[in-house]
Amino acid sequence: MKETSKPVHAAMDAFATAAGELHVGGQPVTRLAARVGQTPFYAYSRSLLRARVAQLRAALPPQIKLHYAMKANPMPAVVQFMAGLVDGIDVASAGELKVALDAGANPAEVSFAGPGKRDIELQQAVAAGVLVNVESMRELPVLAAASQALGLPARVAVRVNPDFELKGSGMKMGGGPKQFGVDVEVVPEMLAWMAREGLAFEGFHLFAGSQNLRAESICEAQLKSYELALRLAADAPAPVRFLNLGGGFGIPYFPGEQRLDLAPIGANLAALTERAAADLPQAHLVIELGRYFVGEAGVYITRIVDRKVSRGHTYLITDGGLNHHLSASGNFGQVIRKNYPVAIANRMEGAERETVSVVGPLCTPLDLLADRMELPRAEVGDLVAVFQSGAYGASASPQAFLGHPVCVEVLV
Repeated sequence: MKETSKPVHAAMDAFATAAGELHVGGQPVTRLAARVGQTPFYAYSRSLLRARVAQLRAALPPQIKLHYAMKANPMPAVVQFMAGLVDGIDVASAGELKVALDAGANPAEVSFAGPGKRDIELQQAVAAGVLVNVESMRELPVLAAASQALGLPARVAVRVNPDFELKGSGMKMGGGPKQFGVDVEVVPEMLAWMAREGLAFEGFHLFAGSQNLRAESICEAQLKSYELALRLAADAPAPVRFLNLGGGFGIPYFPGEQRLDLAPIGANLAALTERAAADLPQAHLVIELGRYFVGEAGVYITRIVDRKVSRGHTYLITDGGLNHHLSASGNFGQVIRKNYPVAIANRMEGAERETVSVVGPLCTPLDLLADRMELPRAEVGDLVAVFQSGAYGASASPQAFLGHPVCVEVLV
């Protein structure tokens, strides 16, 4: 029987390597660790963030607006940096709204989504002048009351729960019963309410799914989203000026995955932009991305504090684990656990290799960063790097679990 090759991770070549050591932000990782003053830490690269935005600008039509969904990485320095590169910021809470406004984001280009917005958050959104993506009939009278009390228009768009989903997505956000958005069949009633109460309608927000590596699926969802919005616009109380077609662009995390091909997506959006110029002449088409902007620009660095062999298998025990990086442990949405790309950051070219498991310091077998991976031989004091760590890392992890120190984040 012919042997088949084992799937491998996509090349982690965004960060440079020199003299056998990973470089982040132009610095050897050991020097960066000394500068930070502790491990574990996350490091995010300005140059990689800038390059990713430029890559998208080059691949997509110039009329497309790019919004950063800051839930992917809400570190204030990252949000401030991204606010200077993209066209808008998407927030999911009043806390995120504060960070975005403090970072200098233009309120006119900030949108606020989320299925459980509290009354006070809706009032804050009206006071700030940002666009609210309405996801429930309950939100409408609260927005109307806030608008009247403040003497300000309540800027609103309808987040639609479409009657289709993004095929092949890691997390489905639309199609079937969902807590997100308004079922498409309810949208006409909501639009009529907005017209009757004088809310400042601006458009629609459709988000079918996330973490998709299939360009054809993304193109299909964008086309269906556009056509659905066009049908709904017939009942809108004002011309559509904002049409968020969602995102869903994925990055390769696991063995066998390949990077997303942007070319078909760019061509598809070019065709939709041309159609929109005739169908919805006042509308700006928006693509909302989080993970795709920041995921590959971040790396998690943790130090080996012990090396032990148990019944013939070697464990590298580090000073950080699922408490700082829940996603890499496999406990943030994975059904079957797979390894993120991992390296010994100060031994990138080690000739002697071994199969090991990298585990954190927590008292649970779930605290696993790498399961039986082949890595250069490492010793106590060496640094472990977990790639693809710029999104859903520190802020998405239970850092208070078991009382270990929180990790540091740096933008370099």
